[in-house]
Amino acid sequence: MGTKEILVQTKNLSKMYSDGAGVQALDNVTMHVFQGEFLVIRGPSGSGKSTLLNLIGTLDRPTSGQVILDKVDISTLKGNALADFRREKIGFIFQLFHLVPTLTVLENVILPLLPFRRKLPFRLTDRAKELLENVGLENRINHLPGQLSGGEQQRTAIVRALINHPCLILADEPTGNLDSSSGQEVLGLLRDLNQQQGITFILATHDPVIADQADRAVLIRDGRLVNCEGK
Repeated sequence: MGTKEILVQTKNLSKMYSDGAGVQALDNVTMHVFQGEFLVIRGPSGSGKSTLLNLIGTLDRPTSGQVILDKVDISTLKGNALADFRREKIGFIFQLFHLVPTLTVLENVILPLLPFRRKLPFRLTDRAKELLENVGLENRINHLPGQLSGGEQQRTAIVRALINHPCLILADEPTGNLDSSSGQEVLGLLRDLNQQQGITFILATHDPVIADQADRAVLIRDGRLVNCEGK
């Protein structure tokens, strides 16, 4: 991993959802992620994995604590500045793909950046086609999501996450909706992207087999970081 520069830091990060009695979804989590690292956050359902990813990804705000990404304290950003930072720095991969069923594969990939295409330093459609070819979907660009296998849908979602040249990709149970064969294929693709392009990955999973393939794994339980496992 070279110089091991830190890309992501959380400092005393907590999240309380105040519905009724209140739920402590995340409790005083302090951790770091190195540039180019493939980090797995593992733990059972409801442990706080998704909450942690959402806070790092700026999709939610912490009750207390800090998230520092690429030397920027995210809590200082608001409105358009926050949206621009997210769009430029982060890619997201979800368990349920979140593809628009009425759009083609190509259209789904370019959709997040379509409103900004005139400001981009690259040709959006050309980049999308190149990425789709890289993951073996060059013959599926005009297909609708319903015409794809689960693995092909997730590969489409991965390309969508890559379209903005992110320095960080957050993946929440990215193989959880796939059979074991497709899941291993997708995991291998993510690992290749990490190793060949140096993209930093934070992947949340309950599967210890996936954690075994990471550079490092952290265990979260009841909203608390309870263990770090390094290689």
